[in-house]
Amino acid sequence: MKTNDPFSMEISRLIWETRYRAAGEADIRASWQRVAQAIAQAEGDAADVWAERFHGLLDGFRFLPAGRILAGAGSDRHVTLFNCFVMGEIADDLEHIFEALKEGALTMQQGGGVGYDFSTLRPAGMEAAATGTIASGPVSFMHIWDAMCATMLSTGARRGAMMATLRCDHPDIETFVDAKRDPAVLRHFNVSVLVTDAFMAAVADDADWPLMFPGLAATRTLKARALWQRILRAAYDTAEPGVLFVDTINRDNTLGSLETLSATNPCGEIPLPPYGACDLGSLNLTAFVIAPFSPAAQLDFGALAEATRLAVRFLDDVIDVSGYPLPAQAREARFKRRIGLGVTGLADALVLLGFRYDSEAARQRAAQAMQTVRDAAYRASIELAREKGAFPAFSRDAFLASGFASRLPADLREAIAVHGLRNSHLLAIAPAGTISLLANNCSSGIEPIFAGEAERRVLQPDGSYRTHAVLDSALQRWRAQGNSGVPPAFVEARQLDPLAHLAMQAALQPYVDNAISKTINVAAEMPFERFADLYRQAHALGLKGCTVFRPNAVTGAILSEPAAERVQCCGIEREAD
Repeated sequence: MKTNDPFSMEISRLIWETRYRAAGEADIRASWQRVAQAIAQAEGDAADVWAERFHGLLDGFRFLPAGRILAGAGSDRHVTLFNCFVMGEIADDLEHIFEALKEGALTMQQGGGVGYDFSTLRPAGMEAAATGTIASGPVSFMHIWDAMCATMLSTGARRGAMMATLRCDHPDIETFVDAKRDPAVLRHFNVSVLVTDAFMAAVADDADWPLMFPGLAATRTLKARALWQRILRAAYDTAEPGVLFVDTINRDNTLGSLETLSATNPCGEIPLPPYGACDLGSLNLTAFVIAPFSPAAQLDFGALAEATRLAVRFLDDVIDVSGYPLPAQAREARFKRRIGLGVTGLADALVLLGFRYDSEAARQRAAQAMQTVRDAAYRASIELAREKGAFPAFSRDAFLASGFASRLPADLREAIAVHGLRNSHLLAIAPAGTISLLANNCSSGIEPIFAGEAERRVLQPDGSYRTHAVLDSALQRWRAQGNSGVPPAFVEARQLDPLAHLAMQAALQPYVDNAISKTINVAAEMPFERFADLYRQAHALGLKGCTVFRPNAVTGAILSEPAAERVQCCGIEREAD
């Protein structure tokens, strides 16, 4: 048993104590033991063997399960182990709208964030034939959801996030795009526009763009370029909406023959069908670096692959041991067995290896790491299918013909054809902000290092905030070796060209069957034309979405906004991890 303290930072210990510690746990190793034993119950007679293996995977922050798993597994609380859900399709009548609201409240009560596509609701001003009433439009109903979320928070429920999407051809798209210009409204939502390839082509051609709703002729036509500029201006001024390239998402979907995706979890890394769930965890790449800061520094790909195999089994077991707020969520999770294994600590790992985040060498090494994770994850899922059976929705020919599966290495495709696959989707890169802070402030997800030294405000159980000085994990290790200053490859987000963010995301996306949550942080003084070009390039690079954060009067500067005045949907206190 190790006697050294796993925490090198007081803020990391506080995160554990206030968010993830169960009653009676003396240290985080007890938490790891609790989680490992709880998840291993899915293994039946072999539970003790797998509990020991899962504990080894968690030890030293090598694998960071998502926050709901860390907090809820093995506890006596009635909570779900899934971080987020996309809720059922909202039928366009009052009874079903409020049924959807109720389902969202029940899901948030158990700790899950929720995502909705509001495109199914008729536009404002349209008459309802059955009652003769005039529709108020999808944005008006979003306000009801926002009030529900605020009410749930007041009851002490976890600070769950919400995502709202709307198609780019919905007649109320302009209202949706501008909805968060008022800093007092819809603060509990992230909002994203579902952008189609046809729309992007119309923007490029400066063509007309019809707005329409099923059952109606086009309500009106506007210039596609004008709508695109409106979307980008709102993002420039308020950091929202984000954009989701919905055709790219559906083209790549391994279950494209079964489902059409039109919504994501609140941070965007998992596009999901109705009642789909996020079963997330992140491999901490800093834990797999050998001889850091030396000429011999390297990433241990063998150890990374082995950890991936264990993590896939761990997340697959979560599906069987978790509770679900709604029966429909349980059916969907067990039918397709989606998981989202990703990485965190990428930027710090690159520093340990001697690569600047914005270098071609860094992108190549990051892609190599993600390819290792992809291949090991798929091999693990094939082996699980041999042992436990393929996911019930598996259809060999349709799966192998899908966009992502068609690009898998030949040996994996051949093995899937013979044995099937345990999980319909395996990979997603989440923000991982809170769990990365728990892991001694390693860089989150695939984001660059935000700052070497900074202040972080953490929400206390009594609703107050406590400010902590924090030091980046790679910088901690550099100075622990007696060095001063910063490592040669150290670079902060503000020193990077925004295109470096896009390039890193594009380097990894080919190896991710779900999606990547990535926020491009840019300076407030960035010209609008350069800002707008990031979105165009994101689509051209085949990314599934794009979010750019520019400090502004509505949201403030990242990580420093006073929470009393502004509630960020996915800030450090409310991220989907």
